[in-house]
Order: sequence, then structure tokens, then C-alpha cells
Amino acid sequence: MKQNPIKPLPGQESVWDYPRPPGLELSDRHILVYFNEELIADSRRAIRVLETSHPPVYYIPPEDIQMGKLFLSEAVSWCEWKGKAIYYDVRIGEKVAKKAAWAYPQPKPAFRVMKEYVAFYAWAMEQCFVDGRVVQPQLGNFYGGWITDDIVGPFKGASGTSGW
Repeated sequence: MKQNPIKPLPGQESVWDYPRPPGLELSDRHILVYFNEELIADSRRAIRVLETSHPPVYYIPPEDIQMGKLFLSEAVSWCEWKGKAIYYDVRIGEKVAKKAAWAYPQPKPAFRVMKEYVAFYAWAMEQCFVDGRVVQPQLGNFYGGWITDDIVGPFKGASGTSGW
């Protein structure tokens, strides 16, 4: 299916300019993740994973996360580029988000720098921010991209983009 990328305005990025296989970028952008009215991640040391047609995925170092709020799930998945992913349930009080975060404990060599860093599904969290910008989740519960107003698509998983 041929896509018609949206032309980015000044200060914006197009996901169609991102590489395939995915690329990594160290980021000092301010990442905030809230769940059940509690700040569970606050970082300026995230790694952005950039892949053609996908909004960025932010992987946060465990030191910048309240890891005591994350509980290992039995779920696993496989990424052809990164390797085996493990999943976490996020629990604060009585509120639980199942398989709401994931990490690569033993990533493939090209992604070794993100070992044990954790990414969160924006759709499963109360709110996520990148440099004060509100994050919209990438459509489809499988995809973990974070959409902000400085990222343009169309994005994989959006209406009319399935099957590629």
C-alpha cells in the first residue's frame, strides 16, 4: 500500500524520514509518565527508537522509573530487530494496567544500549508528556509509539494503514 507522507512544517519530523531497520537516538527530552494520578517515570535520559512509519518509542532507564510499581507479566514477544521483549503490569493502589510496559533484558547487539530500559504504552497510562507536549498513543494496542504535535505521519496502525 502506497502512503502519502504528510510534509512536515518547520520544527516537525516525519515518521517517513525515520530509518528501517530502526535507529536509536539518545534523548534529553523531558519524559513524564503518570498512572493513577502518580508520577511513575521522570527522565531526561531516554532512548528514542525511530522506525519508518512509526511514531517514536521512548525507552526510559530503570533508575528514572518507580520500578516498584511495575510487576513482571508472563507475556513475551519477539522483535526481529531488538529480540525478546518482556512485559510489565503497572499497579498503583487498586488500579492495574496489564502489559502496559515492556523492555528488552537481552537485546540484540545493535540495541544493547537500551538493555533493561522500559517503554510504556501511552494508551495504558493516565498521561504521558514529551517536553510538556501531551502524548497521543499510536493506534492499535500492539504499537507503542508516542505521537506529539511535532511528529507527522500517517502512522502505521492508523485507519486505512493496516496490512503493511
